[in-house]
Amino acid sequence: MTGTVTEQGITLASPGVEPLVLSLDGRYVWSFSPGRDGVPARGGTFVAWPDQLRRFLRGTAVVRVSDVPGTRVLLEDEVTLGGAPGRRIGVVDPQGLPLAIDKVGHLCRAFSATEDAVRDEILAGTRRALDDLTEGCGVRAYLNYGALLGAVRDGAMIAHDSDTDVCYLSEAASPAELILESYRIERTLRERGWNVLRMSGGDVKLLLPLSDGRQCHIDVFVAFRVAGTFYQLGNRSGRLPESAILPLSTITLHGHEFPAPADPEAMLAFVYGAGWRVPDPSFRYADPVAGVRRLDGWLRGYRTDMGRWTEFYRSPDAKRISQSGSAFARWAHQQVRSTGAIADLGCGNGRDAVYFAKRGRPVVAYEFSRAARGTARRRIASKGHGIDVRLLVLGELRSVLLAGAELARTRHHLYARQLLGCLDAQARANLWLLSRMALRHGGSLLLEFSAATGEQDPGQDPGPAGLVRRLDVDAVRREIEAAGGVIAREELAEGVDMLGDPDPLVCRMRVLWPRPTPSNPRRTG
Repeated sequence: MTGTVTEQGITLASPGVEPLVLSLDGRYVWSFSPGRDGVPARGGTFVAWPDQLRRFLRGTAVVRVSDVPGTRVLLEDEVTLGGAPGRRIGVVDPQGLPLAIDKVGHLCRAFSATEDAVRDEILAGTRRALDDLTEGCGVRAYLNYGALLGAVRDGAMIAHDSDTDVCYLSEAASPAELILESYRIERTLRERGWNVLRMSGGDVKLLLPLSDGRQCHIDVFVAFRVAGTFYQLGNRSGRLPESAILPLSTITLHGHEFPAPADPEAMLAFVYGAGWRVPDPSFRYADPVAGVRRLDGWLRGYRTDMGRWTEFYRSPDAKRISQSGSAFARWAHQQVRSTGAIADLGCGNGRDAVYFAKRGRPVVAYEFSRAARGTARRRIASKGHGIDVRLLVLGELRSVLLAGAELARTRHHLYARQLLGCLDAQARANLWLLSRMALRHGGSLLLEFSAATGEQDPGQDPGPAGLVRRLDVDAVRREIEAAGGVIAREELAEGVDMLGDPDPLVCRMRVLWPRPTPSNPRRTG
């Protein structure tokens, strides 16, 4: 056994190319592939700790790295990290339940750390979901992905998996019909008592509460055909005959019977490739680029960062966000001195929504992240304010049009602190569209974002790292003006980022959208 463990990562002398499993004090935490995840280093191959684990690595633990069966041990050593020798490292959630990194990089509770009784709750909930899809929604639904793989290989859940996945085969003839069908399915599932989280135009998550205090996700994915190609959300696409799916068969998992594809082995080869029979907890999908682009264009609003924002709001870093109203909220309050209503876009933990409500303004709050909405609602309730906190996904036109129609009924000011840097170009375009709709009765869009100019470019993006970007002021100005907006006020100054850290340059804008007249037609391009 040769290798070293540091606060930066692990160096292995002769790791080989096979997948490896890492445990801390005997608990599975992470699996990686040295050839994919490592880099050459003095003494062997270096593999950095995943960002998701770093906040837990303070204390002492036995670090063990082995092959998947556990027969070849490459490293086993008790180490102390983070200068905290008096405590044991625990990768656990706030309830003390053990966590592991899943195949898409999220921290979650793996089935290997799930009690049999709770596992049976998950299986019973999955069967209920399939029954509701079949009997209530009228679609042909079947077990798939990791649950199907475990059932075929061992008749048991895969130890490192963390949720269950089901699919349904749609007969819809166009993306629009697929989306309409998916929303119909969502409504039916809600009527049948499910807590539903929409992920795209073709997939939803069912949130199943468990007796151990956590929630299990049951993903419901659409499958369909276009011009001879079979598509199945996640991102799968390629050739799979209909005879591999229909007529549905049955399969047993831990004694529970589930509907399954007609040829489960053909489905697993389609999903995981020809090597699906060999266990690989470090597996990552390699989907055809053209298929992913088509699925993005047909079915997806863009929720790429939703999981990362959820993890942020559940991490200790989220506690760094101030509970008091921001300096920009004070600036915005002065800019629009009347007691006009405020729509807080991207409200985060609700700090500024509460600030405006305290000053007598009617407030409605909008937020992308489910975790942030929960945080904001709890804070608002604790302060005794009746602020409605609603979902807004600026990457999805349907969500934008709904919010725009709601806000267009009365006069509002739109308020957005540190929102712009979280958005890609299409989501920013949707923000300008929302503003045109919502400000038809007057009012202003009040913006603050981390800035760069031709003369001054601080370079480093603001926090949270990787979630917020610094934007060029001239580029933002051009986008606003092309969308028909008029910048009534613009200021550059020092400020702070979302976490309260100093930001050498922020831009503040007050933007108006004049109503179109025959002499001032609204530009649409």
